[in-house]
Amino acid sequence: MRVSFPAMQGVIGQRTYYSCLMKLNAIPKMFTFRDWAEFTPEDREQRILNKKRIPEIAKYILDNEDGYLFSSITASYKCEVKFVPIDDNGLGTLEMEFEDANFVINDGQHRCAAIAHAIKENPSVGEETISVLLFPYESRERVQQMFSDLNRFVVKTSKSLDILFDKRDAMATVTLDVCEKVPVFKGMVDKDAVSLPVRSPKLFSLAALYDANDELLKHLGNKEELSHNEMVRVAMDYWSAVAKAMLDWNRVRNGDLRSLDLRQESISSHAIVLRALGAIGADLMKEDPTGWKARLLDLTSVDWSKKNKDWENVCIIANSVVSNRQARLATKAYLKKHLGLTLNEAELRTLPTAEVS
Repeated sequence: MRVSFPAMQGVIGQRTYYSCLMKLNAIPKMFTFRDWAEFTPEDREQRILNKKRIPEIAKYILDNEDGYLFSSITASYKCEVKFVPIDDNGLGTLEMEFEDANFVINDGQHRCAAIAHAIKENPSVGEETISVLLFPYESRERVQQMFSDLNRFVVKTSKSLDILFDKRDAMATVTLDVCEKVPVFKGMVDKDAVSLPVRSPKLFSLAALYDANDELLKHLGNKEELSHNEMVRVAMDYWSAVAKAMLDWNRVRNGDLRSLDLRQESISSHAIVLRALGAIGADLMKEDPTGWKARLLDLTSVDWSKKNKDWENVCIIANSVVSNRQARLATKAYLKKHLGLTLNEAELRTLPTAEVS
């Protein structure tokens, strides 16, 4: 069967290629997915398909039908093609025999598999279009090189930047509001990096504050039932109360202490502490709905110094601050104990023996 697509002919790297528009419902028919696991790594023309990623990407399509977005799929074809120009600007129609195409997906196999998955859930999605870049197949070595070239310079954006730009994530928009409305955070949150540069004038990363707000709000009820304004109000109220007890945060904000010096000497602004503070906030509000603000003032007596031996095997291992799951739970447990909150069995087990007794 002969098929044709609207296309633009171009040249890159001294090779002719075609930029085509295809309906999404053509993707499952045009591109098949090979189980490369049966091949040695040297013989594969593409990486092994990670099937766990497919439902997540498909859900993104189906949940955001009015605004989802994909970059072009890149594939190589193994057949003769005919380009029929309609003008002198490279516009025209690309024709090929469907049965002979035998495409190899160079970039976008997970997108293609997710599109096929989404169409099964909602066939109307198939009427939309996606751009596809088509190159002639040369050899296994060439498609391997294409895969390497297409992925060589891809850099995952930082979590902080994802949060800053994601307008669909309710917790992201709450966190951005909290950054501006809680005085101790205003101007002190790095909205780009996840790990603060050594000489950064900031105290916190946006990613750390996001995780802290998530810990605070997810345990106070069903986030989906809370409005944006309600979540912002709760978070503002809580972090404003916390800030009164975090004296060094205010010293930095007021210019009496350099953020660099605080970060070097203390863990008080570290992501693991911020997240732990968010988590104990939820427990504290539940356990003491009327007196929780006053109890937070006990944080003023916490020794946040990295030299404090209490932090060893809690969130400092071999003189380095760690932030794995065990350390997060232990830090939360340590602070809950300091505030006189009830610890559950899992939290008790995370603390060093001396701390439990």
